Amino acid sequence: MLIFPAIDLYEGEAVRLYKGDYAAKTVYSTDPVSVALDFKAAGATHAHLVDLEGAKTGGTPNFDVVSAIKRESGLFCEIGGGIRDMDVIERYVAAGLDRVILGTAAAETEDFVREAVGAYGEKIAVGIDIRDGFVATHGWTESSGVDAFTFCEKMQAIGVKTLICTDISKDGAMVGTNRELYRELSRRFPIKITASGGVSTLEDVQALRALDLYGAIIGKAYYTGAIRLSEAIEVAK
Repeated sequence: MLIFPAIDLYEGEAVRLYKGDYAAKTVYSTDPVSVALDFKAAGATHAHLVDLEGAKTGGTPNFDVVSAIKRESGLFCEIGGGIRDMDVIERYVAAGLDRVILGTAAAETEDFVREAVGAYGEKIAVGIDIRDGFVATHGWTESSGVDAFTFCEKMQAIGVKTLICTDISKDGAMVGTNRELYRELSRRFPIKITASGGVSTLEDVQALRALDLYGAIIGKAYYTGAIRLSEAIEVAK
């Protein structure tokens, strides 16, 4: 299982939200590139980047920072947040980003997902943000009313190879991850599943690895020191 340490970007800074609440934001670094270099020094090979401003409003306000993280760190970088048309995908791919994550746009327009997968194949992932069993959109501020498992089935049928599934109720709360959710996802869908939200102990990492998931995203637990990244990477192997 791969470990994806996360950098959530807002106004060029590395931040974390509590349960997706933009009003509950903590700034962890004003230099996100140095954070990525710290990931690499700890043994990380992959990083999960999110443009929180883009997720909320669309666009790519943190594009320059995202590009610098990829360029300076050399890590495998996936990026999500505000990616709602082919031009933005092309811009990120041209900048060297390894995988682009569709969120709100995937929930609202399946044809866009088909077009993106047709053009870029496995460079396209879909982020499924789940609140109370339904897909949330627009930076987690709205509910689509779409059942999460039904949505996963549709994405798999379209040809999406990687799903990044976040339990919003667990994200940033440091209360453990939703193991039952990921067990069910792993059982139902024979594609790459990455767990996100609430991974707060090495025990969580071990439990997710036992489910044979593709990856796990670690955010707040890294920034608070609850998890040593180097240890998590070893446990995940």
